Amino acid sequence: MAAVTADAPESVFEQYRPLLLGLGYRLLGSMWDAEDVVQEAYLRWTRTDRDQVREPRAFLVTVVSRLALDQLRSARATREAYVGPWLPEPADTGELGPLDTAELRDTLSYATLYLMEQLTPPERAAFVLREAFEMPYDDIAAIVGGTAANCRQLHHRATTRLAAARGDRFRPTGEDHARLLTRFLDAARGGDLDALTGMLSEDVTAWNDGGGRARAALNPIAGRDRVIAFVLGLARRFPIETARLTESNGQPALWLTVDGKDQLVLLDIEDGVIHGVFAVLNPDKLTRLAARERDRGKKHDGAGQPDRDQQPDRDQQRDHQRESS
Repeated sequence: MAAVTADAPESVFEQYRPLLLGLGYRLLGSMWDAEDVVQEAYLRWTRTDRDQVREPRAFLVTVVSRLALDQLRSARATREAYVGPWLPEPADTGELGPLDTAELRDTLSYATLYLMEQLTPPERAAFVLREAFEMPYDDIAAIVGGTAANCRQLHHRATTRLAAARGDRFRPTGEDHARLLTRFLDAARGGDLDALTGMLSEDVTAWNDGGGRARAALNPIAGRDRVIAFVLGLARRFPIETARLTESNGQPALWLTVDGKDQLVLLDIEDGVIHGVFAVLNPDKLTRLAARERDRGKKHDGAGQPDRDQQPDRDQQRDHQRESS
């Protein structure tokens, strides 16, 4: 097969940009960092002798993977010093390339991204590259180092650790997920103890990511009784001003305004009950979604929708986000 040289480097790269962003995001859990590594990959692409590149996709996936792996190694220390629980930056699914396989969708789900933080950087790279992108072990070895057999073991360890954490339980459809999310919101707003008890698992955990930039619980809240007390206490003290069903990471989510501040709430649902509640309050991690939700609010407002769809305007600064990521 001849090398691909006919198209300008920009046009070739742009064909793969969404896929590369999706890869970088799965490896890093941060769109800011994913965009950084993709931009660096573009610069390297323009400086490469492209006559020697037989497969641009494979070349670019390798470059982004290596850059992301280096970034992930350096980010671990920062995340360990983070104020409160560190949660992935929620992402607009439409920016992250194809989702035409179950593996691509699962490795983008919020609960899976959170659990992947437990993996070592090589384990995470081996898992993502094998599961989502079906990369041969020989090619993975060229990225993470070692042999193909070693990378097979990395993938096996990652799969085993994630399976132990996730279990083999039924995942809801999008409609069922949205329905339970709405019921959860109604029960929290209405102070319905019985309803919350029925929809939360006994081992449910709630995480709040404020990153020192927003008021949030500094430790995970574990256990159904404690999570219910936490949710109802917040709802009484800080009434929800606006609420809208939205989408993030390929699943339904809640966009809320509480005490004048935006937040995104996602649920990990298995076997029809809630096992995890993720609330992202750090405004630096909501920059992109906040812009999208403002646009949605304007469209709804122009179409005569009620004021509850309006979201407060907040322009985030990139340097704050990088400090928080």
